[in-house]
Amino acid sequence: MAEKDVWFETPPIRDDYQLAAVDGSYLTAAVKPKQFLHIDQSECILCEGCVDICPWKCIHYLSIDAISEGVNVSNPGEKEENQGFFLVDEDECTRCALCVDRCPTNVITLGKFAGSLAEQAQEMADAPWEVDTGQRDFKNGYLYGARW
Repeated sequence: MAEKDVWFETPPIRDDYQLAAVDGSYLTAAVKPKQFLHIDQSECILCEGCVDICPWKCIHYLSIDAISEGVNVSNPGEKEENQGFFLVDEDECTRCALCVDRCPTNVITLGKFAGSLAEQAQEMADAPWEVDTGQRDFKNGYLYGARW
């Protein structure tokens, strides 16, 4: 039989599926909120180990000159000591945490988005002394922002 004479058979169609309603509490427990990657640039030593180890090349260290303007955020170009800034492509990042393990100063953390902004603002208004500032302390690591 020649190479062009190959016969591709259609795979059999399954007919043994079972349809069932899924409990809402199961979905709430099964679907996890998306995590975000936080780099505390005030304590970063600019080794760029996170940039090198990222398998998806989604962490970039850019020059301050790349910022043309800042809207509703503080502009890092306003401080003389800032040489650059980190940019994380959230769409490409798989949250593999290789950068967290690679960072020699432990300034990279993973956190979770949870709740609405209105709920977070109300919590800050109720207990402002318990708000996590994002600065590194004894609670840093994979459970960024968690209180025990």
